[in-house]
Amino acid sequence: MVSIRSWTLVACLLTAPIGSAHEPDYAIRPVPPASVAVRDAFWAPRLETNRTVTIAHNLQQLESQGSLGGFRILSGKSGEKYHGYMWGDSDVYKTLEGMTYGLQACPDPKLNKQMEEIFATVVGAQAADGYLMPHVQIAAPAYTHFKEESTQTCELYSMGHMIESALAHYQATGRRNSLQAAIKLADLIVKTYGPGGIEKPSGHPEIELALIRLYRVTNDRRYLELAAALVDRAQRIPTTWTQGKPALSDDEATGHAVAMQYLYSAATDVAVLTGNRALMGLLERKWANLVGRKLYLTGNAGHESHGEGFGPNYDLPNGKGAYNETCAAIANIFWNQRMFLASGDAKYLDVLERALYNGVLPGVSLRGNRFFYANPLEADGKRPFSPDGSCTRFPWCGCPCCPTNIVRFLPQIPGYAYATGDESLYVNLFMAGAAKLKVGDRVVELRQETRYPWDGRIMLAVNPQGPSTFTLHLRIPGWARNRPLPSDLYRYADSEKPATKLAVNGQPADLVVEKGFASLRRPWKAGDVVTLELSMPVRRVVAHDAVSADRRRFAVERGPIVYCAEGADNGGRVLAKVPGRPLKFVSRWQPDLLGGVVTIRILPAAAGNSLTLIPYYAWCHRGPNEMAVWLRAE
Repeated sequence: MVSIRSWTLVACLLTAPIGSAHEPDYAIRPVPPASVAVRDAFWAPRLETNRTVTIAHNLQQLESQGSLGGFRILSGKSGEKYHGYMWGDSDVYKTLEGMTYGLQACPDPKLNKQMEEIFATVVGAQAADGYLMPHVQIAAPAYTHFKEESTQTCELYSMGHMIESALAHYQATGRRNSLQAAIKLADLIVKTYGPGGIEKPSGHPEIELALIRLYRVTNDRRYLELAAALVDRAQRIPTTWTQGKPALSDDEATGHAVAMQYLYSAATDVAVLTGNRALMGLLERKWANLVGRKLYLTGNAGHESHGEGFGPNYDLPNGKGAYNETCAAIANIFWNQRMFLASGDAKYLDVLERALYNGVLPGVSLRGNRFFYANPLEADGKRPFSPDGSCTRFPWCGCPCCPTNIVRFLPQIPGYAYATGDESLYVNLFMAGAAKLKVGDRVVELRQETRYPWDGRIMLAVNPQGPSTFTLHLRIPGWARNRPLPSDLYRYADSEKPATKLAVNGQPADLVVEKGFASLRRPWKAGDVVTLELSMPVRRVVAHDAVSADRRRFAVERGPIVYCAEGADNGGRVLAKVPGRPLKFVSRWQPDLLGGVVTIRILPAAAGNSLTLIPYYAWCHRGPNEMAVWLRAE
């Protein structure tokens, strides 16, 4: 069985300083997901559905698609005819990674046995020299050994996911079979792309993240050096993913939204681990361009007319042209988490939270077996936007990167809730549950009680194992400080002034916010209780005037949640409706609707249409129909 203890101990290798104490690294460290037990009514059911439904659904579909069969053929376990596709193995690896995380949270002998059998088959499929990519090995041997590594094969992308899944398996179980296979594969990649080898960037960035993760586990600097070399090449050598120019050559976010944000994430790691301030400065400017000019209100990015990539500045169509791939929202979270760890600035967590609730969650149905690839902010119920040609979620598709990315990402969410420093504990996301964390040389147990995102009251019980002095940093979300995003791309267009209250052991505490955190430094003892209260008025949002698609329109938010109007609640039609002005918003908790949501009713005081709004993440559970995030103001 998977050992949570072994995961907790070994996962520390991901963030512990490596080698000399003088070598640079992140000053703030994330926590292992297994050290956080989520017990709330919002996230816990989603994590359980991912474990019990989505994993099984994905495995069934991967079997039908032929992606699992390729490994059996190569390992000599089957004589079946291969019918997979080029990078189908990456979908197997992501699902395996999700299985390891799910088993950490809830041991399951049957699922564990299934996982071990698949890992053994994967290891058995590896070639003698370390090469591993079933489609190339079986159906396209002319591509073997990276002869055409590019968007045609995405070899390094698949291999990166293999390494990440193997490391997750090793960290969860302590078993070394998959780790040794990952090292063997990585050594071949170093030999091929390292000094004296092929001088070009990866075809689809991902391998860089895997190499850095492998470096942290093995302490072998060759892997960090190759990741740094691939990042350096991305500053000099054009690729097809970036419209023929180097991905890191200027300050603008350009290119394929998923691939580039994977690259930006890895480049952030490289900048921190090598002390490259110039590279970090470039990434900060890329981030400012994305958040200031190219990010949707949902925290996602991607334009259909620009190869699933970032469009021109302020070009943010809502229906036709919008893409917002689910994987892009996940990649955005990866990047913003690293930018926070490097800086301690909560503005990155504000973007992360926005993408989490409004960019990632729409990508999977409440039942866990239907998905979105693209996430438009407007739909007419007729124009297809799913890979299967439908106007709704799909059960599977030819390139199922999003369903398999969802499986590996959701179980990692508990690890985003907190972070630690030598004398600091950061509360970054709000979700009920318990955690056991290391702050300096002390173990601190936390218990968080909240109904977030529906209610802004958070109670945090702090229980250090022995008296301990450290700083507790509580994030005060940007939405609670009158800023939808840390830029002028969107703003609140009302006179609301959300109230924030902070108390320690029932006594009011001074609320001084720096870098988005309220900080409390004190000697902590068992039984201390911190209470944070964030009021959640309904807010009206407008976009920068340069965003032509949103002129004379407004959107609605409450807390971290972006809302939409859907035909199912509004007589079948929403696109042509104008609520009128002035507006009155009425919020209502509806436990039996869409898994339990707060709905918002817009009641115009003058002539106009009333509208019922639901959270954007919950739309399209009642068949194809009209939907709009941005509502007509005139």
